[in-house]
Amino acid sequence: MNKKKTVLEMGRIGCEEFRASQKMPLVVVLDNVRSLHNVGSVFRTSDAFRVERIVLCGITATPPSTEIHKTALGAEDVVEWQYFTSTTEAVESLHSEGYKVFSIEQCENSVELQNLAIAAGERYAVVLGNEVKGVQQAVVDMSDGVIEIPQFGTKHSLNVSVTAGMVIWEFAKKLGLV
Repeated sequence: MNKKKTVLEMGRIGCEEFRASQKMPLVVVLDNVRSLHNVGSVFRTSDAFRVERIVLCGITATPPSTEIHKTALGAEDVVEWQYFTSTTEAVESLHSEGYKVFSIEQCENSVELQNLAIAAGERYAVVLGNEVKGVQQAVVDMSDGVIEIPQFGTKHSLNVSVTAGMVIWEFAKKLGLV
């Protein structure tokens, strides 16, 4: 029988322990993401994998927000975040901090997610774009590379929060965290 685990059996850490814990060397950048539910979902996934921080840019909403909280379920209170008025400023800042920045987009010369080579000891940032327009071309141009998720159906895009989950999971695997 496969009995579901209780919250106590899962042994989750508390907020203070989370804040003090070692984080995955990954920053998630949201480039003008419109949906507050998508923002909340990215917070929740970032909490699950101990992402270093989230960078919210442009029209992307910031906490506190009831709509973000509906999907973040409190993750917005523990995952570190910062806001930039423009994504290009955010990328410049991340580069100055020594991060390798990748846009998640469909581009010429992109690397498929499963083929991405990353190295332990490096710090990474991934930029996820607007639900309609994707990552701004100026941001793609500033990036150290472009990661593409292969797709085989009739649609040519994935929801931004689904994309975030896939990319964060792949980084966690490649960094040996799972």
